[in-house]
Amino acid sequence: MWRAATLNWREDSNEQGSRRKAAQYVRMSTEHQRYSTENQSDAILRYADERGYQIIGTYSDAGKSGLRIEGRDGLSQLLEDIQTGKTDFDTVLVYDISRWGRFQDADESAYYEYICKRAGIAVEYCAEQFENDGSPVSTIVKGVKRAMAGEYSRELSQKVFAGQSRLIEMGYRQGGPPGYGLRRMLIDEAGNQKGVLARGEHKSIHTDRATLVPGPEDEIAVVNQIFRCFVDDNQSEAVIAADLNAKGIKTDLDRDWTPSVVRQLLSNEKYIGNNIWNRHSFKLKKRHVHNSPDDWVRSEGAFEAIVDAGLFAAAKAIFAAKAHRYSDEEMLDGLRHALETHGFLSGIVINEASALPSSGAYQSRFGSLLRAYKLVGFTPDRDYRYIEINKRLRKIHAGIIHETVVGIEQVGGLVQRDTKTGLLTINQEFSASVVIARCTQTDAGAYRWNIRLDTGLLPEITVVVRMDQANETPLDYYLLPTVDMTFPKLRLSESNGLSLDAYRFDDLTQFFAMCERISILEVA
Repeated sequence: MWRAATLNWREDSNEQGSRRKAAQYVRMSTEHQRYSTENQSDAILRYADERGYQIIGTYSDAGKSGLRIEGRDGLSQLLEDIQTGKTDFDTVLVYDISRWGRFQDADESAYYEYICKRAGIAVEYCAEQFENDGSPVSTIVKGVKRAMAGEYSRELSQKVFAGQSRLIEMGYRQGGPPGYGLRRMLIDEAGNQKGVLARGEHKSIHTDRATLVPGPEDEIAVVNQIFRCFVDDNQSEAVIAADLNAKGIKTDLDRDWTPSVVRQLLSNEKYIGNNIWNRHSFKLKKRHVHNSPDDWVRSEGAFEAIVDAGLFAAAKAIFAAKAHRYSDEEMLDGLRHALETHGFLSGIVINEASALPSSGAYQSRFGSLLRAYKLVGFTPDRDYRYIEINKRLRKIHAGIIHETVVGIEQVGGLVQRDTKTGLLTINQEFSASVVIARCTQTDAGAYRWNIRLDTGLLPEITVVVRMDQANETPLDYYLLPTVDMTFPKLRLSESNGLSLDAYRFDDLTQFFAMCERISILEVA
């Protein structure tokens, strides 16, 4: 059974009951080998032998950043066990303060240690040159050490950002799918092309890089057709998407086209060869930030263009005109006219009206579509936009199921899917259910995600895909063990506290790691 933390209990038959019992906490991110969990355990064991401790348990976070507690199942489980009294030890041994965490707020690190202290559990740092005995000296040194641990991450973040920016300026691609009409080309450190990377493939050599190259001729023709229809024929994104779907043309992710996907293609400078990065940032594991264009990292002419620069500029000008042409009253007048013409309003009606901005523009300008409807005197009997979103989410759900199955198979896992229920049985060891959580907005403007767990199927794990504010792409993922979920329904907000966000991940890497099969010889 999968648990939120890895607990490896061990008893030494030669130990006498007189030795004090302790648990060890080890953590390794991707730093130097000196911080491997094995090296930490060896140092902690020597410390324990010298101080007369018997280590009876290990809480481990392998491959986890110390910037925040979210995703660190080992530390989360340790704190939960301590707070609920499920411990048989009175001391926690940690290699050093940086292994406890590199929290950007030193008070957060102190708070988690205080949780232990309040429950009568001492925390000792085995490789530090001071005793954590509560004396004024230890308190001062700990404060400095915690600040130094956080500063190390800040400096490292700046160095990594500078390095990534340099690679962008050199024309290399930093993650993400290439996009329709383009492909990722693997390049060695001498600049020689090694071959096109298929979807889901990654480089295996650290010094290799990836860049973008033109894709198949038929896809390039479709991309240029999209631009000409938008610029020359004045077709809306919705009309273009409907035409592509009618012809049976799929996106690069093998999905139907939507107005937003068409809009993203029309506005992405990679099609004229420009490499743009840092539109959004998530530095030091804090909140996602939408950066202004002045902060973007740009490299013009980094790739071979597949769209004429003049055609792209014309599309950009149309977007700019749509964005700045309308005042609030003009937007509402257009909405009133659409209401008179159709008798009702919906996101589809708005997006298919070439004279109107997109439904997203109305939502952004007025806070929500329902508020815009109210301002023009329309009260829908049903939330048509809700119906549209659900229809789109059903297609996205099928795509995510497919990608999940492919990801499991790529790590060597065996997966069986029940075609009726969608339940995944992995390695004949545990089951998983994939649930889409659509984003809704409250009257106060806050975002919420309602989750209904598959209690009838009783999977060991529910993979919750939390959608972004536009309900178009996944925002993050929650891996929820059924054994820890006491209610069939959950309501998530943007921040949910340790009890839920400990299960949050930016992607499905952790889930695929759980599904990976390792041979007995490799384990040995």
